[in-house]
Amino acid sequence: MSEWTRYLDVALDAAFEAGRRTLTHFQTPLEVESKADASPVTIADREAETLLRQRLEAVFPEHGIVGEEFGRSRPGAAHQWYLDPIDGTKSFIRGVPLYAVLLGLEVDGRVEVGVVHFPALGETVAAASGGGTRWNGRRVYARRAADLRAAYVGYTEAASFARHGRAAAWRRVQAECAYAPGWCDAYGHALVASGRLDAMLDPVMKPWDAGPFPVLLREAGGRFGSWDGRETIHGGEAVSVSDALWPALAPLLALRDEARPGADAVPGGDRAGEDESGEDESGGNRAGEDRSGAQAGDDRDPLRVD
Repeated sequence: MSEWTRYLDVALDAAFEAGRRTLTHFQTPLEVESKADASPVTIADREAETLLRQRLEAVFPEHGIVGEEFGRSRPGAAHQWYLDPIDGTKSFIRGVPLYAVLLGLEVDGRVEVGVVHFPALGETVAAASGGGTRWNGRRVYARRAADLRAAYVGYTEAASFARHGRAAAWRRVQAECAYAPGWCDAYGHALVASGRLDAMLDPVMKPWDAGPFPVLLREAGGRFGSWDGRETIHGGEAVSVSDALWPALAPLLALRDEARPGADAVPGGDRAGEDESGEDESGGNRAGEDRSGAQAGDDRDPLRVD
């Protein structure tokens, strides 16, 4: 049993409860507000984050919390929870069931516990360091395919690559991979961790959007982080990929668009908040039962149940 199991249990309970709260508003008429970065927010986002904070603070009063809707508390704490009560608000307000509740626990700069819960789908992918990654309680692994020509690579919004200087990289990936499905948000990263997608790319990402994914991918035999290969939730961008595919994908991700003279910075509105570096972490917008198992990287079928 992982030393982080207690933290994972609390995070799962909080995610399930917050997910149930979001479902009371899902596919109902909602008032949608626009935040400073033009991203949408609803009462469901605020209610779910309030609930998450209450549950975590009741058990871990000394821990810090960084949430999308209500900012940061106890910034000096070694344990920091990163929360996104509804990742994929644009999906949520249109009645699309791909939105998620995200929790990640970073301890001294390393994410040790992660939960991504999809209330409308009934899916949860979760992990704690040393305990393996589980999809609805089943031990899962990243895919082992190393050939980009056979890979499925997900993304959230096609236009976001050009806005953030990554159009050239994205064109090369599209040209070389087998299939590039969109409308992914957190679901794409969860699909990589559970062996259903080979890679997922986000050219812009906030820490609360990224919170659970480093440990989910690490424990599944993959990697999550910035496009230069660093494991981090603070890189301002994100890639989830299997360890097997990374050598083929990495050279393409190194491509950057040429700067256009006089080009103005484009404001946020996709997964970015007011500060795309991920360092200003206040007010921007972005499983199962058995949690023991084999170590990540075992040479097994991705969907095998142990």
